[in-house]
Amino acid sequence: MKKLMLLFVAASLLSCKGNAQKAPEDEAGKKEQKEYAVMKTEEEWKKELTSKEFYVLRKAGTERPFTSELNENKKEGTYVCAGCGTPLYESEHKFDSGTGWPSFDRAVEGNIEFDVDYKIGYARTELKCNTCGGHLGHMFDDGPRETTGKRHCINGIALNFIPEGDEKQ
Repeated sequence: MKKLMLLFVAASLLSCKGNAQKAPEDEAGKKEQKEYAVMKTEEEWKKELTSKEFYVLRKAGTERPFTSELNENKKEGTYVCAGCGTPLYESEHKFDSGTGWPSFDRAVEGNIEFDVDYKIGYARTELKCNTCGGHLGHMFDDGPRETTGKRHCINGIALNFIPEGDEKQ
């Protein structure tokens, strides 16, 4: 009886495999890829980005908390995508969330793509650059209540900072 019960539990768990992260397939069975204004091959990205930038931006990795210099940055300016230079966040919307990653309560309108990520077993809102598709981080509903209530938890390695008054890249 125990073996039968164990077999039933194992079969139940294995049948829960999700396909939410799989890209839609066309008639030929090939995965469709969203078109971005900046499209490069994996090799081109590897040549242009550091290994850590590539891991986060192109492989949806996460940097270790409290390792980004941008986490403590208090200067006025604009945070841009490290992959393509698209303006993503303004310093006036940055706040200290205590999480170890740069956090913002909103993005530059239209420059962030919102996606759903099930990689850790439950749905999270993934944030990507709307120009190159680079993974930035995730959005949570525990941000400042007096503004948007949102927290854009961003990998600092996915950003470059341009101080106010400096020329755009």
